[in-house]
Amino acid sequence: MPTLTADAVYRLAERVAAGIGSGEDEAAEVADHLLRANLAGHDSHGIGMLPSYVRIAAQGLLVPNAELQTVADTGPLLLLDAARGFGQRMVAQGIRRAIERARQFGVCTMGLRNSAHVGRIGTYGEMCAEAGMAFTAFVNVADDPPWQAPWGCRDARLGTNPFCAAAPAAEGAPMLLDMATTTIAFGKVRVAHNSGAPVPEGAIIDGEGRPTTDPTALVGQHRGALVSFGRHKGSGLAVLCEALGAAVTGGQRADQPKRGGILNSLLATVIDVSRFGDLATIRQDVQTVATNIKGSRLAPGFDEILVPGEPERRMAAKRRAEGIPVDAGSWRQIREAALAVGVSEGELDAFERDAPRGAGAVA
Repeated sequence: MPTLTADAVYRLAERVAAGIGSGEDEAAEVADHLLRANLAGHDSHGIGMLPSYVRIAAQGLLVPNAELQTVADTGPLLLLDAARGFGQRMVAQGIRRAIERARQFGVCTMGLRNSAHVGRIGTYGEMCAEAGMAFTAFVNVADDPPWQAPWGCRDARLGTNPFCAAAPAAEGAPMLLDMATTTIAFGKVRVAHNSGAPVPEGAIIDGEGRPTTDPTALVGQHRGALVSFGRHKGSGLAVLCEALGAAVTGGQRADQPKRGGILNSLLATVIDVSRFGDLATIRQDVQTVATNIKGSRLAPGFDEILVPGEPERRMAAKRRAEGIPVDAGSWRQIREAALAVGVSEGELDAFERDAPRGAGAVA
């Protein structure tokens, strides 16, 4: 199992994006996004996505260098169409526009539809929080077979439909919640399958609706489904992500004909919180929320109390120092995809050799 440096992960992702057809700026933005996901510990949204990107690009279902299209613009309301472009670039462009509008109007609600895989939604929450903005996003997943069985369903009817919210805080540590509405994301089932590990109990069901920990119930056979988190509560949020992210914006829904790609649509709201008061004071007050929670006595079985966004920041510091592990199955798939778009065996071997000090390149 290789352990790669952050630089090697970035350069590999950049080379594959360029091999797919992305221009220099787009390849850099995609690579930076995937690296950030791996650093945060969300390997399901990091370079493990590259094989899927190569596949759907070859099918014409991901369009490199697409132009973000403005469908409607009324000032604080934007509706954009990504035309199957690289989601990491399309959504980042949309969020930058939304931040500008929020500075102008105090708030901007942006619908963005028909994007190829948008990556880790938390990245966009971080962008907003760093700019002194609050952020929410309801996201749907379509064009691929549905993965989530809503509460009471035996059959999958929705995608993993993530939700994200972020608030600026002091010390450069935004309060950030980024989660699939399933107990775990499908990408984490893929990672478990590739590494030969079971998935957590209560996360998936087989084709008959029975709980299982075997990832093959989803990967390859795809007869089972992911389970909504929190029973009816997570299921309800997933339904609203579908309604707000896709039905309201005119994006593709999970019930519509599928071509086998990955399409995301979303409804995001960006708020300039300085319109409510002094930004520094608000940042400190958000930080105080975290401080209050962390001041509680520990519940039995816990070593410490963490708040949203804290695990990702810790993991990023650890992985920058120690490297980013990639399981053997995922690495094999990544190599095959990279070779298919012109990355040489020598380059791939060099990425493996560029191991962090003290972490062998291949275990």
